[in-house]
Amino acid sequence: MDNMNGKKKVKAVSPETFIFLVIFIGGFYLVGRKMGVGLMFKTMMATAHDLLLSTVFLIMSMAVLAGAISALLSEFGAIALINKIFSPLMKPLWGIPGASITGAVATYLSDNPAIISFAKDKTFTQYFKKYQVPALCNLGTAFGMGLIVTTFMIAQGKEFIAPALIGNLGAVVGSIVSVRLMLRQTRKYFGEHAEEFYGDHISEGDAEKLGEVRFVRDANLFQRVLDAMLEGGKNGVEMGMAIIPGVLIVCTLVMMLTFGPGEGGHYTGAAYEGVKLLPWLGEKINFIIEPLFGFKSPEAIAFPITSLGAVGAAMSLVPEFIKNGVVGPNDIAVFTAMGMCWSGYLSTHIGMMDALDARPLASKAIISHTIGGLCAGIFAHLVFMLISMF
Repeated sequence: MDNMNGKKKVKAVSPETFIFLVIFIGGFYLVGRKMGVGLMFKTMMATAHDLLLSTVFLIMSMAVLAGAISALLSEFGAIALINKIFSPLMKPLWGIPGASITGAVATYLSDNPAIISFAKDKTFTQYFKKYQVPALCNLGTAFGMGLIVTTFMIAQGKEFIAPALIGNLGAVVGSIVSVRLMLRQTRKYFGEHAEEFYGDHISEGDAEKLGEVRFVRDANLFQRVLDAMLEGGKNGVEMGMAIIPGVLIVCTLVMMLTFGPGEGGHYTGAAYEGVKLLPWLGEKINFIIEPLFGFKSPEAIAFPITSLGAVGAAMSLVPEFIKNGVVGPNDIAVFTAMGMCWSGYLSTHIGMMDALDARPLASKAIISHTIGGLCAGIFAHLVFMLISMF
């Protein structure tokens, strides 16, 4: 086969053409049959439009601010200091440089894509080898919206404070599993170039001194601060633009497979209506999932399933669950762990891996993170059960 621009030459019409058409047309037919063809497309457009205005631009604005902050931290040595402090912890557990803790904190305070702003900063990635950078997607996602999820769970009642904290611990374990699995895949992908330092600006001589030196702008203090913030903010804008296709396409699909009809059980063509396929699948495998997580009721499976697409939407289920006695403290611990670790990764992973110039590894990142999220929930359940014995 001839290769051109990363693509290979194949026969114009092949069996995969007909297989694709059957799946593509069949999928639209099944969804359109339930929702109505006109309302299906109306919901699709409304969901994508709302995601663009409410989600993408919000992420972009957040990324601009996070990018400015990360650039300042890099310019004045804060990331170098953090790297020295946390390297003894990050490298043995996660297998990545200590500087990555900065990105994890940023995503914990905001959302998954915040770590991309750091990954675009050369003075941040100078500590990384090529195979380690794509794993930042999994690390950042594992802590995405952590502060929001944790405070939301605690706000549901004082009996949920300890479970929420246990959930945070579960998310840490899930992140270790996810990152470690991803690193195994990236090392294979980069092969003999895996151990090379990330970025062409790192020479062999510089690589030997990365722990002792850093690169700064040649200007006065005011100019360094201004340039760092503006350059970091510009990286945030570029990241925000890069994630638009992934968020709009993938998240629209996930939302329409997650949620059901509008009020009164009728389809109106409004945004975020759907056919509830994912919750239905969750119910079918509930006999496996319930023992692993110790859910009080089968309905609780809706939270992790919804977290696959949007943890914010999943959180909206919790107050009603508590009111109806569907969930208890153990469920909150598992919800917090899986909500943090997954945090809507199906709707952000594609865009994030695209922004990291690692789109071919997107499927590997998703599989690794799926396993990590499951481990986070199981660990939170086991810890809660252990603590409950005392």
